[in-house]
Amino acid sequence: MEKNAEAAPKSRGMVLTDHQKMACQVIAQAISIALSIRELIRQGYLFSAHILLRPLIERQVILLYLHLFPEDIEKWNRGWHLGDAPGLSNMLEKIQSKWERDPIIRGRDITASLNSLLHAKPDSAAWNMVSLGGGKMGHGVSKLMDHPDLCDEVCAEIIPVLCIIQAMIVAFFGSNSKT
Repeated sequence: MEKNAEAAPKSRGMVLTDHQKMACQVIAQAISIALSIRELIRQGYLFSAHILLRPLIERQVILLYLHLFPEDIEKWNRGWHLGDAPGLSNMLEKIQSKWERDPIIRGRDITASLNSLLHAKPDSAAWNMVSLGGGKMGHGVSKLMDHPDLCDEVCAEIIPVLCIIQAMIVAFFGSNSKT
């Protein structure tokens, strides 16, 4: 929030590049999602908080991807349509390749659990399981107040995402930014 509070007023008083226009939109959306996740965690809605990790991570990856592959801003300007723009798993693989990470971890392996939650696949069941008493389990529809492990997992996953978003604020709007 602090980095955004510094950068946002500056961005309103300058002529923005296409990359900076994209960043203004995506960073604001990412911060909004992060604040929603924070509130859901505070209220105990861990299942919904975890679902929102996928769109937050996607925004983080878009920022990083377009920073590393600035030539693809035209795809963004055309609407970032399916089939034209790279999908999340593809962007993750290209980022790893750019950083010369070997071996490259397949993007779909990175996104599998997030996609399972988003698309209600069977392996997402653990995120809303509750004790019904007597050794029985069921699928909860409300708050999960007795699962600190799930709370910790969501928080642990969001921290590096927020760090990268913060770095992208500096990359796109810092004094040395070229995009």
